[in-house]
Amino acid sequence: MLFLLKLLTRIPLPVLYGLGWVIFGVAYYVLRWRVGLAATNLRNAFPEKTEAERAAILKASYRNLGDLVAEVLHGYGATAEDMRSRVRFENSEVLTRAAERGQSVVLLTAHFCNWEWLLLSAGVQFGVPIDAVYKPQRVGFIDRFLRDGRARFGGNPIPNKRFLFRIMRRRDEARAYALVADQTPVMDEEKHWTHFLNQDSAFHVGADKIARVLGAPVLFVAMRRLARGFYGARLVVLAEPPYEPDAGRDFGAEIIERYARALEDEIRGNPADWLWIHRKWKYPKPTPA
Repeated sequence: MLFLLKLLTRIPLPVLYGLGWVIFGVAYYVLRWRVGLAATNLRNAFPEKTEAERAAILKASYRNLGDLVAEVLHGYGATAEDMRSRVRFENSEVLTRAAERGQSVVLLTAHFCNWEWLLLSAGVQFGVPIDAVYKPQRVGFIDRFLRDGRARFGGNPIPNKRFLFRIMRRRDEARAYALVADQTPVMDEEKHWTHFLNQDSAFHVGADKIARVLGAPVLFVAMRRLARGFYGARLVVLAEPPYEPDAGRDFGAEIIERYARALEDEIRGNPADWLWIHRKWKYPKPTPA
């Protein structure tokens, strides 16, 4: 199976887009895979929109998901020059200047547009070691395929349970630490609650802690679809050191709140580009005793 997946990465992207259309059709029309979940998420996030408007967003998000599968396969076999041409970064000097100062940076992105290509294209263009947190897959050959693909241009995928340990070992090195930060913490983890997309939402606070430990600026990577297979990415400064010693008493109240607001703006601008099938709202906000 691993050989078959690697073979797919050698197929031209236009052909892979055909595969993506098949995946879209099967997932959306036949299996109705998580369609109910995505529709509920959209209804709660955009109560002001009509049913027809939400239905159009839902369908477009599944079409984009089919394209995403095709593009991920292509990216894991693409050349460095191809990746450079497909993701154009704006304001990249924010990251390179930090590296020149010997300073690490924290990069926050989301399940938006093509987040897989961000790591590949950043590895090609920035020349800075990028450690990316990821959740290992249960199926061994899929996990290996994803790790090998993400590491092609210098990216360093690190399992989420070992991420903080690796950071502490390398805290004296200038590196970029990338997190897809719209995941929801498990119930017993520390979290930051905020009002996001019209509902109470929990966010991980690890990025806030990492930034304060390393004295690192935090950048939000805002991604936009320019055309099929082409994206723009803009680095937005969310926070910069020096951080106040007592500002971290309520972890997440500052940096993560800024991230949530920046991400919400992107989603509201292009809602079909967010991954509505993932379980962002797994549990309600606790009621104060």
